[in-house]
Amino acid sequence: MRPFRFAVTASHASSAEEWTALARRAEELGYASLLMPDHLGRQLSPIAALSAAAAATTRLRIGGFVFANDFRHPLILAREAATLDLLSGGRLELGLGAGWRTSDYRQLGIAYDSPGKRIERLAESVQLVKRLLAGETVTHDGPTYRLGAAQAWPRPIQRPHPPIIMGGGGPRMLRLAAREADIVGFIPQFSPTGRPTWSDASDAALDRKVALVRQAAGERFARLELNLFIADAGLIGSGAALGGSLLAAAKAASVGLAGSPYLLYGSLRQVRELLERRRARTGISHYSIPQRSLEAMAPLVAALAEQ
Repeated sequence: MRPFRFAVTASHASSAEEWTALARRAEELGYASLLMPDHLGRQLSPIAALSAAAAATTRLRIGGFVFANDFRHPLILAREAATLDLLSGGRLELGLGAGWRTSDYRQLGIAYDSPGKRIERLAESVQLVKRLLAGETVTHDGPTYRLGAAQAWPRPIQRPHPPIIMGGGGPRMLRLAAREADIVGFIPQFSPTGRPTWSDASDAALDRKVALVRQAAGERFARLELNLFIADAGLIGSGAALGGSLLAAAKAASVGLAGSPYLLYGSLRQVRELLERRRARTGISHYSIPQRSLEAMAPLVAALAEQ
């Protein structure tokens, strides 16, 4: 059984000082990694921001959560990933995804293809990224990408490549992640138009997704780390400010009706027992906590990290 690990998912700051202070605080509180989404709009550019976070810390791992394949050529992404891994001293976790937010595609002026087409491109790309990071000289003529004697320099510190994070909510994406990733993440399934399907955000649906990944991964399932994306979180009590505790309590009451695993509210004891039961049932041990809940969930991280 894998020990618990907690990441903070962060994307914004108003200054360099605020961003580096956030990274240092996450490390101080025992978070294992700082992960960043890859969207246009009101967020920091992830590659530059991750490099700054790594420079401000010594143990905190960094990663994309996840880099959108349609925006980034695999050769360029492999070079950026190798550089991040080298400059962070081998602390990169490389998140790869098919892209899903329609507004990103609209701003870039590129077609928002069906999920199947986007996942096909990702499946081709992830193979190229792995080969490039492993030091191969790659010549490739595929459905989407063409490379001629391509090389990615520098070599990453983590060999053959940094741990790869992939995940999703639909069967096709989860099967790809089961075959290719080191860390498999679970989120609600998205509709073809890029909207989350909240009817899919239940414990029963999550259990089905874990079973699908187990079947698709086969023997390699035992080597996978399973991640759960948390959209919002809060603890009742545990020394939290009264306002925050009351808000968490109110949310906990409503979430108790919804029963979504992607929302995490309750007392420290309740949440701890919930995560321990879920790990025993599904193997999920890795949680990504939103930036706004960094401090509120610190008692849970202190209680469970690496246990």
